[in-house]
Amino acid sequence: MSDLRTALANTIAAAGKIILGKEPQIRLALACLLARGHLLIEDLPGVGKTTLAHALAQLLGLEFSRIQFTSDLLPADIIGVSIYDRERAGFRFLPGPVFAHVVLADEINRATPKTQSALLEAMEERQVTAEGETRRLPDPFFVIATQNPSHQIGTFALPESQLDRFLMRIELGYPDRDAERSLLAGGNTRELLGRLQPTLSPADLQPLQQAAAKVHVAPALVDYVQALVGNTRLDPAFVHGLSPRAALALLAAARAWAFIDRREMVLPEDVQAVFPAVAAHRLNRVQGNGHASADDIGAIVRRTPLP
Repeated sequence: MSDLRTALANTIAAAGKIILGKEPQIRLALACLLARGHLLIEDLPGVGKTTLAHALAQLLGLEFSRIQFTSDLLPADIIGVSIYDRERAGFRFLPGPVFAHVVLADEINRATPKTQSALLEAMEERQVTAEGETRRLPDPFFVIATQNPSHQIGTFALPESQLDRFLMRIELGYPDRDAERSLLAGGNTRELLGRLQPTLSPADLQPLQQAAAKVHVAPALVDYVQALVGNTRLDPAFVHGLSPRAALALLAAARAWAFIDRREMVLPEDVQAVFPAVAAHRLNRVQGNGHASADDIGAIVRRTPLP
């Protein structure tokens, strides 16, 4: 396991050479994968959302599939379709791009709600049902969805049921001056991606996920998570607080974060590190029709006593 932990650290370092100056976001993305969740990246075009997804798949040696969501995309374009095979005198199912280890749902909020919902069963049940038959998806199965800010033209806001399927939502933001300078001087990012060598294999990922799920959580830490979740339910600024499923997601993400830091137990700092990414997209503000801001999340953390 120590070798796998070292390989995980090498993965973060290698991704950091492609996505410059964004180590916290890379660590969050890996924590999301180790916690068997799905990731939503919301930001402006051109800041590296697609590059991050492609780099992770390349470094982990996983089969990668990209779906460009548009207003005319149909559910069958994601799941697959049955066609008539004359040689076999019967129908044959052609799997869609969702049958991959890492699925990049690019600009997911460009598609209509009907098409967006085609991912629901896949993300939650890790299977799809087509033509009356249920088909299992590959293991591991990791969806990274990107979306543009909702104020941009031609976007359809993801419904709450769809947002809740994502363990985390992160933003990349603009790089700092030094990172951007290095990016400008470093050449074509696509060429760098093509030269990336896997630091892990698909067979390595399952033991890592199992080990992350076994990181110890003390009863006092569970009390702290309950207090954080309880404070969101009592806050009049939100339409509703975090659900029990969100609390489970918070614990799973904190375990994965602690595992990446090579610790055998979860600390309050681990919960605080992943809390914004896990909670913000699940909390709708009463005023402004938006999600919780960084200030909102910070206020909840500050008024929740440490164990």
